[in-house]
Amino acid sequence: MTSTPAPSPSDLTIIDIRRWLVRVPVNKPMVWGSGARTGVTRVIVELTTAGGVTGWGESICLLDAIPAVLDRIVMPVAMGKQVDQAESLYRHVLGSGYYHHKRAAVMATCAVEMAMWDAFAKVCGQPLHRLWGGTWRTRIDISAYLFSSDPARVAADAREYQARGFRTFKLKIGYGEQADIALTRAVREAIGPEPLLRLDVNGAWTPGTAKRLCARLVPFDPAYVEQPLEHDDLEGHVRLRASTSIPIALDESAYTLNDIGNIVRAGAADVILLDPHEAGGLWQCIKGAAVAESVGLPVTLHSGGELGLSQAAYLHLAAAIPNMTLAIDNELDYLGGDIVTRGFRIADGQIPVPTGPGLGVEVDRDALARYAVDSITGAYLDPARPGWFPVKPAY
Repeated sequence: MTSTPAPSPSDLTIIDIRRWLVRVPVNKPMVWGSGARTGVTRVIVELTTAGGVTGWGESICLLDAIPAVLDRIVMPVAMGKQVDQAESLYRHVLGSGYYHHKRAAVMATCAVEMAMWDAFAKVCGQPLHRLWGGTWRTRIDISAYLFSSDPARVAADAREYQARGFRTFKLKIGYGEQADIALTRAVREAIGPEPLLRLDVNGAWTPGTAKRLCARLVPFDPAYVEQPLEHDDLEGHVRLRASTSIPIALDESAYTLNDIGNIVRAGAADVILLDPHEAGGLWQCIKGAAVAESVGLPVTLHSGGELGLSQAAYLHLAAAIPNMTLAIDNELDYLGGDIVTRGFRIADGQIPVPTGPGLGVEVDRDALARYAVDSITGAYLDPARPGWFPVKPAY
C-alpha cells in the first residue's frame, strides 16, 4: 500500500490572488428599520498556490473601505504566506496598523482567509469541518427570515415558510413601538405557540423603550430579542438582561474576538451571533464560539446575504461547532442568483453539510463575469425615501 506524499511547505505558498466585486439582485424586497437592500454585494477572492491548488473565498461588502483594504493591505500581506497560516494572516493585517481599525479590516481579511482554508483543505483531501474537530452534525437547521413592515405580509410569509418545514423564524422589527408589537403578534398568531420566534431590533431602541417593549413582548414568547440597544452599549444590555425574562442576543456588538470576550466578561448576552466576515475569518469565528462555549452560551450565525462560497463556509462551521445549537440565519430565499455551479437548497428547514474537499462547491466563472460590478450600491439607504436615513437609537 502506497501513501500520497505530504506537500512541501513551498507547495502551499500563495503565488497569485485575484478578486471580483459582484452584485446579485434580490428577488423580493429586503426592508427593515435600518433601510432597504436592493441587491447583495460581495467580494470574491481566488488564490493559487505554488503547488497549483486553487482556493476561493467570499466576504460581505457593504462599504467602500472593504475593497480598498483588501487591495492595499490584505492581498499584499497574504502573498508569499502558506495557505495553512490563517492566524498569521489575521495578525499580520492587524499589525499593519489595523489594530486601530479592526472593524475596517475584518471583512476584507475574511475573503482571503476563507480562500486559504479552502485551498488547504483541498490539499488535505478533506471537507473543511474535518479540519476543525470533525463532524458534530450533518444537517443544519435554517431560520426563516421575515422582512416587511406589513403585519399581513409577514404573517403570510411565515405561514409559507412553516409549510416548507421551517421551525425557527426571525422577524425584523425596530420600526416603532406599536409596529413592533403588531408585527410580533401577527407572526406568532400565524405560526402558533411552538415554533421559535426571534426578534431583531438592529439597535433601534433606547434603554427605556427596551424595558417597556420587552415587558409587552413576553406573552409572545420570543426565543430572543437581538441587538435591542446600540452595539457599543454593553452596560445597557447587562441591565436589560437583568430586567427581563426574554433572552438577549448580541450581533453587531459581537464582531471581533475581543468583542465577544467583552460580552462574556460583562454578562451582556444569553446568545451570541457570530459572523466570520465580521470577525476576520473562519478561524476567528471558531475561536469566538469557543469563548462562548466556555461559559455555556449558545451561538448561531448572522446572515448578510451569503452567496455559495460563504453559505458553504457557514455549513462547515455549523457542522463542527458543538454550541452552535440554534438554527443559523439565512437569506437564500431572497437571492436572485449565485456564483457557484450548484447552489444550496433548503429542504424541511435544513441544508446538508457539503462533503467534498475544501468548501465543497465549484465557482461558476461565467456568473462571476455576469454579476461583476465596479461599485457598491443599494446596501443601506432606502431609494424609495430620498433624504431619509436611520437613527440609532430611534425611539
